[in-house]
Amino acid sequence: MVDNALRTRVRPAARLLVGRALPVVGALVTLIALVLLTSCLRDDYLIEQRLGKATAEVVSVSFQRTVVRFASDDGAVHSPEQGVLYPEGLEPGQLVRIEYDTGNPEVARVAGRTAVLALLPIGTFLLAVWAVLLPLVWWSRRRR
Repeated sequence: MVDNALRTRVRPAARLLVGRALPVVGALVTLIALVLLTSCLRDDYLIEQRLGKATAEVVSVSFQRTVVRFASDDGAVHSPEQGVLYPEGLEPGQLVRIEYDTGNPEVARVAGRTAVLALLPIGTFLLAVWAVLLPLVWWSRRRR
């Protein structure tokens, strides 16, 4: 009889904990996504303020980054360590127009592409996260 009393208290307590933790997890994921979007907008702003244009060769393409090599207006050759921004569809050996921050050539993007391209994947990801979390929160709070 004591075991049943203990079990009935544990389940509501676990549901309560889950019901409170899931919105916090969702809020943290949302915050991280907003920071990512903000950093994309910041990089675009920096490039626009000191705009340099060049033709770059795509050196390598991987899941994590797309590395390009280009010569800046002063003749120096640059290859941004973190890769180029908005690299969708690029292939090794391809020549591509890029725009970069003349004050910091490590910040470079494919010409004509901006943070607007990040809105769809970030928005879709957040929609999927909340589509999973909201029913779970509702379920965990439904029967207390």
